[in-house]
Amino acid sequence: MEIFRKKTVKNFDNDYAKSSLKKKLTSFDLAALGIGSIVGTGIFVATGQGAKMAGPAVIISFMIAAITSALCALTYSELASMFPVSGSTYSYSYVAFGEIIAWIIGWDLILEYLVSAAAVAAGWSGSLNGILSDYGIKLPSMLTKAPISGGIVDLPAVLITAVVTWLLYIGVSESAKINDAIVVIKILIIVIFIALGVTHIKAANYHPFMPFGVNGVVSGASIIFFAFIGFDTVSTASEETKDPEKDVPRGLALCLVVVIIMYIAVSLVLTGIISYKNVSIDNALPGALSHIGINWGSALVGVGAVVGMVSTLLATLYGQIRIFMVMARDGLLPNVFAKVNKKHSTPGLCTILTGVVTAVLAGFLPLNMIMELCNIGTLFAFALVSLGVIVLRVTMPEVKRKFKCPGVPFTPIITIFCCGYLIYTLPVITWIRFLIWLLIGILIYVFYGYKNSKLKSK
Repeated sequence: MEIFRKKTVKNFDNDYAKSSLKKKLTSFDLAALGIGSIVGTGIFVATGQGAKMAGPAVIISFMIAAITSALCALTYSELASMFPVSGSTYSYSYVAFGEIIAWIIGWDLILEYLVSAAAVAAGWSGSLNGILSDYGIKLPSMLTKAPISGGIVDLPAVLITAVVTWLLYIGVSESAKINDAIVVIKILIIVIFIALGVTHIKAANYHPFMPFGVNGVVSGASIIFFAFIGFDTVSTASEETKDPEKDVPRGLALCLVVVIIMYIAVSLVLTGIISYKNVSIDNALPGALSHIGINWGSALVGVGAVVGMVSTLLATLYGQIRIFMVMARDGLLPNVFAKVNKKHSTPGLCTILTGVVTAVLAGFLPLNMIMELCNIGTLFAFALVSLGVIVLRVTMPEVKRKFKCPGVPFTPIITIFCCGYLIYTLPVITWIRFLIWLLIGILIYVFYGYKNSKLKSK
């Protein structure tokens, strides 16, 4: 069947050779891109939501999410070393399963990145409002809340999205330099929070450790998983990397090691210095320091959170733009979105459209709804990547792999199980919204993508 036509290694080699994107990124840049994407709203906002759902046992929720993410990273590393092109899971699915599955995953990734970016922008707005209110400055609620939450528009979320979109429009290497600097600031801020809070830990705050039982821990993990979303952004940058076969696996590994250590340390300190009942969802880390009387530390961490989330938004939008560009380059979306701006060597129109849609989502949808949608799309994509590793070991054993996922097929199977279980714990309404999104995507493929596919013309 034509809908299952597949790309070949030669197709990827041609795409990489013909790409007009600048190839300047190193493994450090990729690690910083991943850290920039992961460490943001997840640690500054999702940590608070997870604590409300799991209590002090949110530490276990973080561990479950971390193990799932680490397993996913192993499978991503193998596929990235085989096919060093932009597109991430979409590109891998095109060669492993065929066009229709690749389209479904690509459409799913559009949801993941757009919604994730919108969540970051909304979280940034919440953190900014928290800092301003500490100084007696209160922005009008009508301009800081989505309509469903009683406002008109979340204006700060819209404005920060516009600024980051402009940064991405002017160039990836320029954006990477800004991202690297912000990531360093962000890590320092988190270290400061841990150093200030660790001496104020009270054992009593850890009791009861698991107030909502195992269900609370797993439900917390399904939300906390949002805090790990973004490491796959590293693989979307393959086409702009100096030595993708080596740099992508190294960048992924460095990124996750740093993130996992920071997250577990933060969750341990947060629930130790303040009761989970008193954790602020919108302003978790600064609020905790303020609660124990370290107001200057609260202000510093708050400012760091606001600055740090800018790099998260930058990295997340970057991933979405590259997925969008590759799907257009393959003919499954209008080719105009694949055109690279000659002055800045970036996909200009694609960048602008992504920024506009993200701003609309961030401005008009509440944060909790955005986070749930993001998680289900990401977990679905991660499961398919893991399945792809197993399939390609059988169908393409001859293709060179600079990095091999250990324990195949058991590691990918365990990864698929972990992702599937976390999806299972998400609310039914999230499933319904996700299925509606997939149905819209299939209709677009039937009436446009199938007819205009570059593989069909060949």
